[in-house]
Amino acid sequence: MATRPTWQGHLKLSLVTCPVGLYTATSSAGDVRFHLINPATNNRIRMVTTDPDTGPVERSDLVKGYEVSKDEYVLFDEADFDKVRLESTKTIVIDQFVDEADIDRLYWDDPFYVVPEKGVGVEAFAVIREAMKSAGKIALGQLVLRGKERQLALEVHGKGLVAYTLRAHDEVKNADDFFDDIPAVKADKDMVEIAARIIGQKEAEFDPARFHDRYDEALREMIAAKQKGGVVAAPEPDDTNVIDLMAALKASLKGSSKPEAKKPAPKKKAG
Repeated sequence: MATRPTWQGHLKLSLVTCPVGLYTATSSAGDVRFHLINPATNNRIRMVTTDPDTGPVERSDLVKGYEVSKDEYVLFDEADFDKVRLESTKTIVIDQFVDEADIDRLYWDDPFYVVPEKGVGVEAFAVIREAMKSAGKIALGQLVLRGKERQLALEVHGKGLVAYTLRAHDEVKNADDFFDDIPAVKADKDMVEIAARIIGQKEAEFDPARFHDRYDEALREMIAAKQKGGVVAAPEPDDTNVIDLMAALKASLKGSSKPEAKKPAPKKKAG
């Protein structure tokens, strides 16, 4: 395993503990990234830490400050942060088990692989893992990660565990604030039946490999074209304005990408 752990400490279930490492389970290394460039010189812009009175300052000389009133700060250096020694700074204590369905998906956040350190702790890790597998529950614990204590949800994944950080209650906005103003509309049962059949046609097993970031791919095409002095024009998206909902549903059921144009009502003859 070439990557370095994001965090190292212990996993604890009652009196059973084992040394573990947390490894970030996702990667953004392949993302298209841009830098700020001065078009007059083609030089990349450098962000310089600057004191408004004395000018540029070395970042390594800086400390953190909490603003208690306007322009008044309480200062903290790394030694101060080391004095905040919660157990969760170095230990993930499993203190509760819940059903997966009990955790609203809005709360699930970043995933980490939990891997035992080599040595005598591997057996203890296996005991905790197999006990969790037998229980069929999600384990909850706490961990200080990146300067903040987060709740963790841990589940068995193959020979290891996956720990998801969970968003705090006050980090998740109340859905009612957004959904309460949605008008109460009674859906036409025939339309619902057709929509259900369309859903049945599109049933599939989840395969993350099928998804490709088309925006990312379009950016790469444009980068390649600009390198050669050309320009890539993106196609206009299809019109999504649905005038006749039933016609759109029926066309979708037949596999057509566009509904048939709604025929205008026949003109009445002059009496």
